[in-house]
Amino acid sequence: MSVRRFKVSNNNKAVQVLASSTVSFTICFAIWMMFAVLGIPIKKMLGLNETEFGLLAAMPVLSGSLVRVPLGIWCDRYGGRIVFFLLMLATVPAIYLVGLATQFWQFLVLGLFIGLAGGSFSVGTPYVARWFSRERRGLAMGIFGAGNSGSALTKFVAPAIIAAWGWQALPTVYAVTMLVTALLFWVFSATDPSHQSGASVPLSEQLKVLKDRRVWRYCQYYSVVFGGYVGLALWMTKYYVGEYGFDLRLAALLAACFSLPGGVLRALGGWISDRYGAYKVTWWVMWVCWVCFFLLSYPPTAMIVKTTHGDVHLQLALTPWMFTALLFVVGTAMAIGKASVFKFIGDDFSDNIGAVSGVVGLAGGLGGFVLPILFGALLDLTGVRSSAFMLLYGTVCVSLIWMHYSFRPTAASQPEPQALAGAVPA
Repeated sequence: MSVRRFKVSNNNKAVQVLASSTVSFTICFAIWMMFAVLGIPIKKMLGLNETEFGLLAAMPVLSGSLVRVPLGIWCDRYGGRIVFFLLMLATVPAIYLVGLATQFWQFLVLGLFIGLAGGSFSVGTPYVARWFSRERRGLAMGIFGAGNSGSALTKFVAPAIIAAWGWQALPTVYAVTMLVTALLFWVFSATDPSHQSGASVPLSEQLKVLKDRRVWRYCQYYSVVFGGYVGLALWMTKYYVGEYGFDLRLAALLAACFSLPGGVLRALGGWISDRYGAYKVTWWVMWVCWVCFFLLSYPPTAMIVKTTHGDVHLQLALTPWMFTALLFVVGTAMAIGKASVFKFIGDDFSDNIGAVSGVVGLAGGLGGFVLPILFGALLDLTGVRSSAFMLLYGTVCVSLIWMHYSFRPTAASQPEPQALAGAVPA
């Protein structure tokens, strides 16, 4: 009877940890993505060009990516609860000070400190994963990863706050929200000392994962599905404003059609990965993105076709609704892909999830940092807004080729049933 009570109690704690961590990560992600909306009035105020806007939007992503490796290691060593709590508290002053900034360099510096919120993923992932069995871990990490929907939350909430009280009010609201969230997390989360698997493991041992080729393979996948998601989440509101002439509220609402499924459906991706295997799911995610990016890459075009009956004038362009539908499909695919990559990690590195998730998260975050800057540079250089999707189409092409050739030898050299289940589909 006592064993049964222990299991029930432990299950309740696991659910409680998952719920509190997911809510906290959602708020962290919303604040991490705040410049996707807040950057638009700041751009107008400071007279920034497209490249400078891309740098402003991406600055939090840089620091949020760089801290993922040490945060993941600290989570293994000291426990996820204390690290997550202190991380959220550390961002509050910088969030508040954004409302008082007046110069471009000030926004960039504060953006670096705000970016610490993005490192919460590398803390929450191992923290949550260790509360669940291997069979339920993919779904649990997928539910936690659904906190990526914080990007959509910002797109729903931020335009309304800016319209009502001005852009300076948004940082104040977000700072108070982060503080309250941190306190609630501490109250409703829990600690299990047995989960601190890295507490007695030297740092050099934890970093040995960098020598494992599988880690770099997962970095490559994640830089596409997560880096691409972050880059587009930061860029799409402005894209709608510039390409279709929508106001900030409508642009943010339509951009949320990408951000929301890209976050919420990550839980579905975890379930699918548990059922069909991480490799097969990731493979098909890449193909869906490849098709969608090809269609999104084509810029509005006017042409004259010479026929035997005279000239035929053609206008080729994606309507806002067609564009949004394709973005929705991409967001759904990326949500599933983000979960499938971390299913790989949970299965292959269950004793060192923090360090590995930190490395892989770093790769994905750096992709999210570089892409908005490249989007802006390409737009300044070519004047073609869809050049952003041309870049993403190229990266997915490279990824599919790399994925195909890197996995065939591995599958061939491991004849076990589990390995064969992950072979490249014919």
